[in-house]
Amino acid sequence: MIRGLRSGQLAKAAGVNVQTLRYYERRGLLPEPQRSLGGHREYGPEAVTVLRAIRGLARLGFTLDEISELIEVGSHRGPRPGLRGAATRKLAEVEAKIADLDQARATLTDVLSAGCRDLTECSCTPSCPIPFVDLGWSAGREPTTRTMRRLDGARTDD
Repeated sequence: MIRGLRSGQLAKAAGVNVQTLRYYERRGLLPEPQRSLGGHREYGPEAVTVLRAIRGLARLGFTLDEISELIEVGSHRGPRPGLRGAATRKLAEVEAKIADLDQARATLTDVLSAGCRDLTECSCTPSCPIPFVDLGWSAGREPTTRTMRRLDGARTDD
C-alpha cells in the first residue's frame, strides 16, 4: 500500500504551516484525509495542488468563502460560471481598488506639494487638498453643529 503524505509533509510541500492545514480542513477546503493504522492523517498527492491553488487564489484577493465555492464548483463540472465568472468579478473589484489608490496617491502628492505641515492649519486654507468635503464640510469652513452631532453619534465608546 502506498502511504499518503502526513500533515507535516503536506504542509511543507505546499508552503503552509500545519495550523493552516487544519484550519482549511475545518473550513471544508480540504477533504477529510484517510487515516493510517496509527491514526495519523494521510493526504493524497492532490492535496498539495489544492493547497497551492488556495494560496494562489488568496494572493489574488479571493476570500476563503469564494475559494470554497470555486473548489465546490470545480468538483462538479456543471454549467455554473466557476473560475471565469469569479475572476471577472474579482478583476472589477481590483480595478476599483486601483482607482481608489490612484486617487489617494494623487491627494497625498498634492498634500506634499502644498506644503501641509499641520492638519488644522491646512484644513483652514482653500488650497488644502485633503478631502474634508467627504466629512460634511469643505476647506476653510467649519462643520455645522448638525454635522458634528452626526459624527459624534457615529463614534463608539469602548
